[in-house]
Amino acid sequence: MIRRAPRRWMSLVMGIAIALSSVPLAPHIAPAQETSNAELGLPRDPDRTVECDVLIIGGGLAGTATAYESLKAGRTVCLTEMTDWVGGQISSQGTTALDESRRQRQLLFYAAGYLKLRDRVAQRYGEQNPGRCWVSASCFMPEDAHDILFGMLTEAAREGRGELKWFPSTVPKAIATSPDGRQITRVISLRHRPAPGAPPLNTEPLSQTIEDAYRYEDSDRFQKTILEFVPRAQHADGPADWYVVEATETGEVIALADVPYRLGLDPQSALNPSSPVRTADPYCTQGFTYTFAMEKTRRPSGEEIPEFYWIYQPYFSYERARDGFRPLDYYDFVFTYRRLLSTGPRRTETIAGVPRPRPGDISMQNWTWGNDYRPGTAVDNLIYTHEQLVTEGQLEPGGWLGGLRTETLRRGEENALAYYYWLAFGSTDSQLDDAVKEPFPNSRLLTGFDAPMGTAHGLSKHPYMREGRRIIGRPSFGYDEGFAINEIDFTWVDFNDPFYRENLTPEMYRALWQEVAGVNAVDAIMNRLEPSEIDRRTRSRIYPDSVGIAQYAIDFHPCMTEAPPEAPGNIERPGVRQAHGPAYPAQIPLRAMIPQRIDNLLVASKSIAASTIAAAAYRVHSFEWSVGAAAGITIDFALRNGVMPYELVDNLPSQEPQLEALRREIEQKGNPTKFPDTSIFNENWDDWRPW
Repeated sequence: MIRRAPRRWMSLVMGIAIALSSVPLAPHIAPAQETSNAELGLPRDPDRTVECDVLIIGGGLAGTATAYESLKAGRTVCLTEMTDWVGGQISSQGTTALDESRRQRQLLFYAAGYLKLRDRVAQRYGEQNPGRCWVSASCFMPEDAHDILFGMLTEAAREGRGELKWFPSTVPKAIATSPDGRQITRVISLRHRPAPGAPPLNTEPLSQTIEDAYRYEDSDRFQKTILEFVPRAQHADGPADWYVVEATETGEVIALADVPYRLGLDPQSALNPSSPVRTADPYCTQGFTYTFAMEKTRRPSGEEIPEFYWIYQPYFSYERARDGFRPLDYYDFVFTYRRLLSTGPRRTETIAGVPRPRPGDISMQNWTWGNDYRPGTAVDNLIYTHEQLVTEGQLEPGGWLGGLRTETLRRGEENALAYYYWLAFGSTDSQLDDAVKEPFPNSRLLTGFDAPMGTAHGLSKHPYMREGRRIIGRPSFGYDEGFAINEIDFTWVDFNDPFYRENLTPEMYRALWQEVAGVNAVDAIMNRLEPSEIDRRTRSRIYPDSVGIAQYAIDFHPCMTEAPPEAPGNIERPGVRQAHGPAYPAQIPLRAMIPQRIDNLLVASKSIAASTIAAAAYRVHSFEWSVGAAAGITIDFALRNGVMPYELVDNLPSQEPQLEALRREIEQKGNPTKFPDTSIFNENWDDWRPW
């Protein structure tokens, strides 16, 4: 169903006051009474009960930012994380190359905590970019990211007199709700430690340990502690005793809580016109990446090529031909792309504007036709759909095992290791027929607990995730099927391109142009102007409930067409890159963080309500911090004022005084909710073009 644009435009543009009642929740069956341990599948009573004001599940950048602001507000924060590092993208996932848009970085227009993170990096190394990489203005070591962030959390707790309860190596297992099903009352999690005589954590790759980590039973590998998280205090005069925050990498909590969500490609519509499919495809998500670090050496390392190398070798490629490049240039180009440590002087021979690699330099690899692993079918997708979870028994009491296909994780790990050996020893290229791939054996894969990734095997502790489950927000004015951020809300794409007229139905094409209408929007709708007569809006949609900011290009690493991804001759799913390209500076609406059905759950991660195209831009480092900071401040505001987050937005587009107070508070704490000069009258954003 297409949103009824005329109704929304008449309200927003002409200023007609419309009083709306609270938005009804989606139908659900509520449990008759408090969920018992047996109903949750617990084999015994919890080993420990932990009290919190805020329970954050997932210690990535978004979860860390939520904890940071909550601690500064004096809250008792429980922070759980699958790995033993906070920071997600920039630590356990190894992508310590900050993805930032050009103009935003020039102005340093970021949330306060993110600015402090960047400053701490510069203080630690004496410069912002110790890796002298060329993809980013800041490339550095993953372990340092964890240390810096944990130090910031400690400082925030001290300054705000909050309390941090940190639970590394801890995963969610079950969720209990109130009798009416509208609030989470407790969360069961499992913390694992090495069993007596077992090797340390991070000895084996994730695929070997993940299912064990989610099982209640002790094993030869792990000893388990069953944790029960509950509210710290009962607020008799308030609507909620505590809040739970979804900040996992794949949307585990929204699957466990059974709130409506989407996964994979959305159907083509006026809201997401660049989508390549007419019906939803939940199996085609963006590729995931096991990063690793490698060192340039003076002599060959003498490493042996593993047997599985030949399975994945047909996939690898330098990807893009460059006129005038010598064979050496390709290796140096890829090596310096995300170099984390540069040992040489600045005044030396350069490539891509940075010094060429020297012995002792360390590079992190994150390359599309390299260690990106891109499954896209029902037999190899990584993130299980709801139907697959049911089939696998993971939604049964005690059945949750993380919601991922373990075999695909394993193949992604092998693919990443094989890519390293291709860089060092390979002589083929799957995409550049006339290119000569020279071996560069003067390389070394960095392994061990003191290596950059902190693992015995050398791969990141967790794969870098570009996409997970995405909630469907609550129905609201103009969003009858549930709120979401969509492609047309912030893309720079030219919808005059013949692709859109040829691939959309006439009704869809007209609706598209009504959605992106600018100064003559009312005329376009009331007089049913032809698309050619409509002046296109050249800015992002402005949200009255914006609580944060985001800007990055719509950046796709598409799934592959056939299974397995590494099959010789396999190609990217056709059409997915149609949406790939620049995007306007955008906002993070509070409605995108509020799931259906459950009132004391907020989403502060890549799982916000966004289409797959929108999520391709709303996934980078500064966005994660901004949305996490918004969640932390919103929760504190809600607890202090005895209001639920959904009540702040349930009467939009009518005025919401408490929402306005929250937004002022977020801004006063140094967290922008809009970019400079944002208004319906400013449609000149050329300086902000990210590419």
